Amino acid sequence: MTHMRPQDILLPVPSGLCCKAGGFHIDPVRPVERALITHGHSDHARAGHGAVLATQETLDIMRLRYGENFAGATQAIRYGEQVRLGDVTVSFHPAGHVLGSAQIKVSSGGTCIVASGDYKDARDPTCAPFELVPCDVFITEATFGLPVFRHGDAAAEVKKLLASVALFPERAHLVGAYSLGKAQRVIALIREAGYDAPIYLHGAMEKITRYYQDKGIPLGELRPVKGVKKAELAGTITLAPPSATSDLWTRRFPDPVTAFASGWMRVRARARQRGVELPLVISDHADWDGLTATIAATGASEVWVTHGQEDALVHWCRTRGLAARPLDLVGYGDEEESEVVATEDAEA
Repeated sequence: MTHMRPQDILLPVPSGLCCKAGGFHIDPVRPVERALITHGHSDHARAGHGAVLATQETLDIMRLRYGENFAGATQAIRYGEQVRLGDVTVSFHPAGHVLGSAQIKVSSGGTCIVASGDYKDARDPTCAPFELVPCDVFITEATFGLPVFRHGDAAAEVKKLLASVALFPERAHLVGAYSLGKAQRVIALIREAGYDAPIYLHGAMEKITRYYQDKGIPLGELRPVKGVKKAELAGTITLAPPSATSDLWTRRFPDPVTAFASGWMRVRARARQRGVELPLVISDHADWDGLTATIAATGASEVWVTHGQEDALVHWCRTRGLAARPLDLVGYGDEEESEVVATEDAEA
């Protein structure tokens, strides 16, 4: 068997990562004939492809967001299952990012490439834990690829939130969180901390959160905030998309404390800029230590870095003797931007 060069297996093109030998793209940013999708966030999972291969949860989430006909055909793949596509073999492995999220392993001619999608190595009670997949080439995200980003303990951040709720019983606590993954993780962590009162949801949160519950993830009693009297929301916690926490919608709450659960809350200026009173450093992406530890542990001799702070991570790899390059793929970003569409759809 001839040893394949990595660039003969996967190549960055304007529409995303292309595998000519397998006849597919990974997380393409425009419609293609066959797409392999890492997870359901809308900067990775778009509608309009001819065929989509993804985990059952990712397919379900795409269906919830885009409707029944989001792709010409779909095929579900289990974690660890191998599928032959053209001249390559692919398998999906837990990424620990959100429910159903996967890293995609592509093997051909004795060369193995793993495309991480978005991932985190921190504990999350709402999805399968990150699985380390040894490989020759590791394609890593770098959303938080700067040494300043060290996320700390999410449970400790939730304790800050609950301490504030206890301190201000006359105020409503409004927590901005992405509607897929982050919101459900925050709710699960609040429950683990012993809070068992009802938690309220913005309309844009309901469908996905109900899906998580249907999948057996315990989130306790949840109620739609719509129609609840202002006075009744004193002392309560409501989860809403980040965009909703800064608009007229917040007027339905008594003297709201605005919180935002995000890795970006490590940057104080960002919290101030957004008018966030209670920043909660809770991220569904690996921090600097998580990124560097994962890269080292894969055993990869070559690292391709995509969407995020690419330069610092490329430099870190090169100082450790790894071949590394930025992919400069366009169209992937913070989930926040892509969640706005889902929010507006739900509110409409």
